[in-house]
Amino acid sequence: MGKNTRTPWTAAALATRVAGVQRVLRRLVLANKRVVKTLRLSLLLTKTLVQIQIQQTQSPLSESGTTRTRPAAAAATRNPHPTLFTPHVGSRPSFNLNIKRKSLVSVQHLTRLYISSLDLTPWINGLSILARLPFPSPTHAMASYAYSSSTSSSDISTPRSISPSSGRSSQSSISSSKRMSISSSRRISAANPMSAIDLATIEEAMRMANLDTLKGYAQNNYGEVQQYAATENISQNQALGYQVLNEPLWNKGLSFTPEQRVSKNLTGLIPHVMEDGKVQCERALKMIRTRQTGIDKYLYLSTVKDKTADLFYRLLIDHAKELMPLVYTPTIGDVCLQYSTIYTRPEALYISIKQRKSIRTILKNWRYKNPEICVVTDGSRILGLGDLGFNGVGIPIGKLALYTAAAGIHPEKTLPIVLDCGTANESNLKDPLYLGLRQKRVSVAEQQEFMDEFMHAVTDIYPEMVVQFEDFESEKAFNYLDRYRNGYKCFNDDIQGTGAVVLGGYIGAVNLSGVPIEEQRLVFMGAGSAGVGVAKQLVEYYTKRGLSEQAAKDKFWLVDTKGLVTKDRGDKLAEHKKYFARTDNNGHQFRTLEEVIEYVKPSALVGLTATFGVFTESVVRALKASVDAGGLGRRPILFPLSNPLSKAECTFEQAVTWTDGTVIFASGSPFSQFSVKSGDHAITYYPNQGNNVYVFPGIGLGAILAKASRVTDNMIYQSAAALAGSLDADEIHKGLIYPRIERVREASIIVAREVMKAARRDGVSTLPESQWLEWEEWGDPALTKYIKQRIYDPVL
Repeated sequence: MGKNTRTPWTAAALATRVAGVQRVLRRLVLANKRVVKTLRLSLLLTKTLVQIQIQQTQSPLSESGTTRTRPAAAAATRNPHPTLFTPHVGSRPSFNLNIKRKSLVSVQHLTRLYISSLDLTPWINGLSILARLPFPSPTHAMASYAYSSSTSSSDISTPRSISPSSGRSSQSSISSSKRMSISSSRRISAANPMSAIDLATIEEAMRMANLDTLKGYAQNNYGEVQQYAATENISQNQALGYQVLNEPLWNKGLSFTPEQRVSKNLTGLIPHVMEDGKVQCERALKMIRTRQTGIDKYLYLSTVKDKTADLFYRLLIDHAKELMPLVYTPTIGDVCLQYSTIYTRPEALYISIKQRKSIRTILKNWRYKNPEICVVTDGSRILGLGDLGFNGVGIPIGKLALYTAAAGIHPEKTLPIVLDCGTANESNLKDPLYLGLRQKRVSVAEQQEFMDEFMHAVTDIYPEMVVQFEDFESEKAFNYLDRYRNGYKCFNDDIQGTGAVVLGGYIGAVNLSGVPIEEQRLVFMGAGSAGVGVAKQLVEYYTKRGLSEQAAKDKFWLVDTKGLVTKDRGDKLAEHKKYFARTDNNGHQFRTLEEVIEYVKPSALVGLTATFGVFTESVVRALKASVDAGGLGRRPILFPLSNPLSKAECTFEQAVTWTDGTVIFASGSPFSQFSVKSGDHAITYYPNQGNNVYVFPGIGLGAILAKASRVTDNMIYQSAAALAGSLDADEIHKGLIYPRIERVREASIIVAREVMKAARRDGVSTLPESQWLEWEEWGDPALTKYIKQRIYDPVL
C-alpha cells in the first residue's frame, strides 16, 4: 500500500471500542459509593475520549494526502462539550483547556482539574491511570502510528497501515512534517490513551475491593447474640420417619429390622431389602475404591458419616490402614487447603472473634448435649501448611473421628471447634469462596483475651469436657498450654502428644540401636512447638533413668533455619527455644545441618521442619558414619516426622538405601514397606509410623474415664511408656517400634488404662475412692474391663 493509504475504522469496530470504555467506567461507578460525583467525572472522560477517537477515525485522508474538511455543525453535534474539546475545520482536533499544551493529549490533565472539588483523590488517580492506557489497534498487530512534532503540538496523527517490513526497518523515512516511527507499543499508547486497557486486571481489582466488606467499620466493638428460644431436641425413642433417617447416630441404613421399619414409620422410605453391616461395608468400600483422588474419597466418607455414623466408624475401625490416611494425614492437609470450596454442611462450631461476647450461646447451640472431648484450633499453623485460618477446621473434625475410631469415645461426645481470629494467608483473603473472617489476624494480645474468654465459657457450659489444643502457632501453643494446664482439663497434642508418640517409639528404637543410653546424642532439625515438645518428653525419659535434668538436656542439639540454636548466636531466640540453647559451642556457630552432624556425631536424627527433602543423602550418610564409628552392630535412628507426606524430610526408601538397610525409621505419615533383592531372595523392610493417633485418643479417653481435674505431665509420660509396651510378638520380631495401625484400638485401651492409673497417683482423679479400691484389689483385668464396657463399638 502507499504510505498515505489508510484503513478506515468500521462503524462496528468503533461502536465496540466506545461500548468497552463505557462498560469499564460504569463498573467503576458502581464500585464507588459516591455515584453522583463519580458519574460526572466518568461522563466527561468518556465523552472526551470517545470524541478524540471519532475525530481521528472519521478524518480519512484524500488520495493526495490532504485532510478532508467537515461541516462545523456536524462536529459540534458530535462534541457535546465544546468548551473542553473543539474540532477545527481542515485541521487536527485540539483541546481547548487552560493548561499548557504538550506534544500529546493527556487525560490526566483533565482529571486533575476536578481532584480538589471531588475529594476522590485515590479513585481519580486510579482512573487517570486507566484513562492513559491505550485502545487496542483496530487493524493488525503490526499497525503503526505516527505523531507530529510540528509547531502545532495538538496535531494528532491518524492510524496508518504499515507493512511488516517497514515496521521492522530501522531506516524509516522521515516526512517533511518530521513524523517519526517509534515502537508499536509507544505509538499505540501515545495516539490512543485508552488502547491497552486490561479489563481482566480491572475486574480483578474491583472484585478484590468488593471482598473487603469490613473496610471502614470499627473493629473493636462486639455485640452479643440474643436468642429467643432454646432448640428443642427430640429423643431417639420419639423420632419417626425422616427424623430417624436424618440423624446419623440413629440411622442404621438398610439394617433396620422389619419391626423397626414399622414402629419407626420407615416403610417405603428405604429400599425393601434388609442387609447386615458386612454387606453395607462392602458397598461403601467399593465406592471408595472407585474414587481416584484422596479428596474424592474423603468427600464420600464424609457423606457416609453424615448419613450413617455407625457405618462410617465401622469402616474406619475395620479398615484402619486403608481409611485413616483419608480421614486424617496425609489427606486432611489437602482438605484444609480446600475446605471453603468443598464445604457442604456444618460439622463443627464456628466461633468468630466478632461474636466473642456470644461464646456461651454458641456452645449451647451444639447439636449434642454434654460433649466430653473437644478439639479446638485457630488455624494459625496447620500441619506444615502454615496459617489457613478458618480452613483449619478440618483438623478438629478429622482428629475427633480418630478419637472415636481409635479409642471408642462416642461420636455424640465429641466437639470440633475453630476460633476465627482472621488469617495472614493472602490466598484465603483473596478467595471469594473463603468462609472465614476476611481480615488480617488481630493482635496476639487480643487473641489471648479471646482465648481466655473461650476457656472460661467452655468450663462454664461443659465443666466435664477435656479440651485438646491443636495446630496453634508455636509461641501461642506454648503460651496457652502454660497458661491453662493447671486450671483446666486440657493438653496440647502438637507439644505433648507428639512428644509422647515419639518417646514411645524412641524407647523401642534405643533398645534396637545397640547404642548405650549414655552414648545417645540427638539432633533435632526443627525447633518449633512440636520439636521442642518432643525434645522435652525425651529429656524426661533420661531423667527417669537416673540422669540429672542438665545431663539429660545436654544430649540434645536443636537446629532451626539459622543453624544450631545457641545462646550467643546473635539473634533474639523465641522463648520456647531458650531451654535447649547450647552454651558449649565456644563462640563457634554451625549454620548447616551437615556442620552440626559433623560436630555432634549423633546417634539419632529427628525431623520436624515441614520441609520436604531436608534430610539429603549426605546428611543421612553422615548420620550412619557417626553411628558406625562407635562400634559394630550399631544402627542409626532416623525420624522424619513432618506431615503430610509432601513435607516429610525424606522417604522410607531413601532412608533404607542411604543407610544400607540399617536404619531404624519412623515417619509422621505412612510409607509402604520396601523390598530389596539380595541374591536369589528379597529383604523386606517395614516402616514405622509415629502417628499421634497412637497416644492422643488414649490420653483423652483416660482423662475422661478417670474424671481428671487436669492432665498432668506424668499422665502424658505414661501414655508413651504404655505405647512402647503395647507391641505384640510378631511386631517385635519384625523390628517394629510401633504397633500395626490395625491394632490401634488395642493400644489405645492400654494407653487409657495407664493414663488413668497415673491420674490416680497424681491425685487428680475425682472418681469415687471405692472404685479405685476395687481396681487396686483386682488389678489391670478389672480396669481394662471397665474401659471396654464404656467405649463405642458400632453395630449395624
